[in-house]
Amino acid sequence: MCIHGDTPSQESTGQNRRGFLRNAALAGAGAAAVGVGASALGGTSAFAADATRSGSGKTGPWRPDSTALQFTLAVMPDTQFLYWGSQDSVNRTPQEESFRYIINNSGNPSNNIVFMAHLGDLTQDADASSFQQVDKAFALLDSHGAAYSVVAGNHDVSGDDSRGDTPYLKTLGPQRFKRSKTFAGSDPTGYNTAHIFQAAGRSWLVLALDWRTTDQGFAWANNVIKAHPKMPVILTAHDIVYSDYDDNVFPYESGDPEDNAALSDYGQSIWDKLVNDNDQIFLTLNGHYWPSGRMTKKNAAGNDVHMHITNYQNRYFGGGGMIRLYHFDLARNTIDVETINPWILAQEPESRTELAAEHARITGPVDNFSIPVDFEQRFSSFIPVPVRPARPAGRELVKGTLAYWRFDGQGAPGTSLSVGQTIHDLSGKGNDLTVVTVPGTAADALTWSADHHPDQPGHASLKFVGGRNPVHGSYLTTGAKAPLNSETFKTGYTIETFVRMPLDWDAGKNGNASILSRRGSAGAAGKHGKNTDPNEPVAQFAITNNGREPQFNHYPLNNTYPTTNWGHGLVELKWWHLAVVNDGRLTKLYVEGAPVVDNPNRLSVGLASLGLPWLVGGHEYAGAVDVVFHGNVGDIRIVNRPLSAEEFLTAK
Repeated sequence: MCIHGDTPSQESTGQNRRGFLRNAALAGAGAAAVGVGASALGGTSAFAADATRSGSGKTGPWRPDSTALQFTLAVMPDTQFLYWGSQDSVNRTPQEESFRYIINNSGNPSNNIVFMAHLGDLTQDADASSFQQVDKAFALLDSHGAAYSVVAGNHDVSGDDSRGDTPYLKTLGPQRFKRSKTFAGSDPTGYNTAHIFQAAGRSWLVLALDWRTTDQGFAWANNVIKAHPKMPVILTAHDIVYSDYDDNVFPYESGDPEDNAALSDYGQSIWDKLVNDNDQIFLTLNGHYWPSGRMTKKNAAGNDVHMHITNYQNRYFGGGGMIRLYHFDLARNTIDVETINPWILAQEPESRTELAAEHARITGPVDNFSIPVDFEQRFSSFIPVPVRPARPAGRELVKGTLAYWRFDGQGAPGTSLSVGQTIHDLSGKGNDLTVVTVPGTAADALTWSADHHPDQPGHASLKFVGGRNPVHGSYLTTGAKAPLNSETFKTGYTIETFVRMPLDWDAGKNGNASILSRRGSAGAAGKHGKNTDPNEPVAQFAITNNGREPQFNHYPLNNTYPTTNWGHGLVELKWWHLAVVNDGRLTKLYVEGAPVVDNPNRLSVGLASLGLPWLVGGHEYAGAVDVVFHGNVGDIRIVNRPLSAEEFLTAK
């Protein structure tokens, strides 16, 4: 235990509760008034419990899903006030209720708890009688095969990991884990252990270090990491960082909740001897200090290490076995963090005291938050992202392909395309493209680029630097006699492309610019009626100025007015695969293989045509190009039949 106000370089003197009662009145500080299930973002967390009451006293099987992209790491900090055997003050019930919650939610897809890490100070007095009770509580985890780790805190041991035998080691040493499937070994002292759990289809390494680790312990930890070079590492210890704000005020009144912690003296040693040079360590967790807090620090590789303190011993019932849940979501590249008390949640709501009800969930900004983590990028130094090789153009010429344009092997990245330069139609149908430049445009307005979507067959793209007011840029056009110009697609079609917008994309200058469009105005094609603009092209695949949303606006053969498909907003600096599919009746827009919500259920047969060329990167209005695309465009394929997502250019 280390209460706020102690300098982080000082070790606690041990068996006392100073500050505990003085904080009782502040126990609700930071606790939410928004109620059960509320998230830090003001909504309901996807991982929040389905009801206000949790637990029934029954314990189910341990059965986490090791393949799901969503999983949870449970963290339990200082539970010392539940175990003070020398004072005949022991209460296992809160911790055991948390253990039941952890086990029961291993098989719950909305939680998928795969591992539990205890952060030390299991007892208040390090007495053998206290550890006898701790042993009984942890037997609940053992009997159900639950995966967990523990570390010793300063109330469990004294000195460093060379201390020899202790009640802690007798109770929670390596021998306890001999049947555990996740136990990966210990150092010779037994106080430093390694654990490997399976989640999201990969192995994750947890290092559990002693209260004070000697150089031999750090050497052992470094060797463990080196022996598992492709595993992300979570480091747990009792003392690493401390919170640097006063627990008498809410954290959001005293500074940034994302940067309100600092390395302790011992934490600095851990950083220098282990964390800084091991890029695999991306998250550290510790207890010991309060209030809770977190910081992010760059390691030697220039990557973020998230360093968190979690501790609730100063709250009602010594924290009551409270747990923090780290919900990893590799699909969303996010870790959602929430703090709950299963012991209180297991009580009937009407039976909870007001103080207990305040502590069922702690939803202040340091206890309920989300961390964005691009897992693929963050782990790329030790888990290289597999690069899908380019595929020959011939492999992509599916039945019905009318045009296939790609931009690899034709020019060095960064060099410009010249006016009149030709890009051949690889389908062999004669729909070649030539470069057109708006007068006054810079020479580098259209260049070859090596950038591409990771699933794109051709490993290249064209970089357009265009805009409006005044219109500028270079674009491409099919020839006046290209067969594609007169195609009306009466029985259906599929149009695919890849696109990426730069950070300087501007709605006013670049909005409504087409990736692909068909010359000829709606009015000239005899179109009229609702939502018709007689000056717009008869077909346009564009990025709108309304939040960078993809749009396919087209005039079918069977209607005098357009059908418009809208997608969601696309972020910059990310490659997107876009596809439009018409089955002869309905038209659907897909983003990354997923149908968008705004796909009208309107009969739309074919595409109107005036026999005029198609434009790549150009948009015509009232018979003249009024804006040129701004961003990168990759492979483009046009097929005269509907394709399934399994047949798209992104198909595996």
